[in-house]
Amino acid sequence: MAATATTDATAAAATMKKKLHGREFYESIGSPKYILAPMVDQSEFAWRMLSRSFMPPELQPKLLAYTPMFHARLFSQDAPKPPLNKYRDSHFQCVLPKDPATLWLDGNPLVGDRPLFVQFCANDPQHLLAAALKVAPYCDAVDLNLGCPQGIAKKGKYGSFLQEDQELIYRLINTLHENLPIPVTAKIRILETKEKTLEYARNVLRAGASILTVHGRRREQKGHLTGVADWEYIRYLRENLPEETVIFANGNILEHGDIEECMAATGVDAVMSAEGNLSNPAIFAPEPAVGEFEDEFWRGRDGKGGWRVDAVFRRYLDILHKYVKGGEPPVRRPLFVPGKGMDTEWMKEEIVIPGNKGSKSEAIGNPNYGALQAHMFHLLRHFVSKHHDVRDALARVKLGELEQFEGIYRMVEKKVAEGLIEYEETDGKSMEDPAEEERLKKLVEEMDPTETSAAAILRCKRPWWCVQPIIRPLPKEAMAKGAIQPGKKDKKRMAEEEANGGEKRVKGGETNGGAKVAEAVKSELEKQTEFQTSELVSG
Repeated sequence: MAATATTDATAAAATMKKKLHGREFYESIGSPKYILAPMVDQSEFAWRMLSRSFMPPELQPKLLAYTPMFHARLFSQDAPKPPLNKYRDSHFQCVLPKDPATLWLDGNPLVGDRPLFVQFCANDPQHLLAAALKVAPYCDAVDLNLGCPQGIAKKGKYGSFLQEDQELIYRLINTLHENLPIPVTAKIRILETKEKTLEYARNVLRAGASILTVHGRRREQKGHLTGVADWEYIRYLRENLPEETVIFANGNILEHGDIEECMAATGVDAVMSAEGNLSNPAIFAPEPAVGEFEDEFWRGRDGKGGWRVDAVFRRYLDILHKYVKGGEPPVRRPLFVPGKGMDTEWMKEEIVIPGNKGSKSEAIGNPNYGALQAHMFHLLRHFVSKHHDVRDALARVKLGELEQFEGIYRMVEKKVAEGLIEYEETDGKSMEDPAEEERLKKLVEEMDPTETSAAAILRCKRPWWCVQPIIRPLPKEAMAKGAIQPGKKDKKRMAEEEANGGEKRVKGGETNGGAKVAEAVKSELEKQTEFQTSELVSG
């Protein structure tokens, strides 16, 4: 399969004999049930391939992945002479740079990167169309980001900051619907009421969106105020939109079991995961049966299990070696499994991480290398909280130096082996913390489930050598820790609500029960225009 040298429109038109729409289109790509979310600089090719690698062969077509969010104007504009568009070349690598007739990474069906949707943020229909035509031959649909809540989106007027301009949203989607040879989809956030959210969804669908993804959080819910997504809003949309409407749900997916729970609660066609996938790229795959993947999937004495961080790290590096670098991965020893009589002499060897080569890094202009360090900090979040030497080594690594990441992998491999040996020698007691477990159980008993994350921590907690979700504190917990501070007006309003029994006073003297802490600090949050580099930026 090769890309042609014709115009973008002609090349795109050649990708499909018939443009399908809605459920017919959804069924044509295998009716995927699991959706890897679009994440800025985080859902790139190598990470998508890593996530796909855990799916059993029969479930491969059931995983749909999105690219990171791309900026339509930057993506579409060409310079008068080569390189025509450095932004596009460094974000979407569908063909070989020196051989445009040969498919390479993004969207390549020959290596398994399908089905794939490409997501753009935009506020100009023509810029969006021009960008969409560039990628149409290499993906299954183009998605419009209407959910990004960050300050940079507010400044640029895109993402969730278009939701006040429903006419523009209609024109953006409809322009693609009328002129793009492949379907257009959209991802939104909920509004302040179910009724307004329903009207918003209807506008998106009238404009021509084939699939609607709904993030069950409002624009204000981000960072320390992320809180819990409201699945009831998504269920309301499911019950009030035409039956043939294809809907994806996003929010509250910490582990694999949450996917089925979300589908049952909302009635959607598929479930999307963002942060849950970053913590565990195997989140979409069912837990392997006992006896399968014994070297990669650990099981404890309590029956709980999880994918080992050294196993996931190794898979990730092998994908980078094979597809991105274009060579064979290093020869590796089998992963250590206690009780198998395996050699442990290698654990005595000194691990030396190579220094920087001093030359221009091959990572420049390659999103797969550029995302590696951030991915590993997220994947190893619980691991590095114990092993600070790994954290420090990871912080010093040079962008794209795979040899340095191989050295860090060897550090991780050794520490996992040591942890597993200690676990067996102590009959599991090395990972027990009765006092902390009792504290969390007490919080679950005494507090409203909407105010504490203790139950989620108890449910998801695994030893540090397993991948596991990063569970954010809920808004009240974050406030108690001083992570967020309401302004004077917000404090006064909160005091009034407290005096009113937790209800919010509204116009006319009536009350509206269940006022959320997120609203109490909304004005403070709106002042923020920057975000922590460790925080996920997703639509």
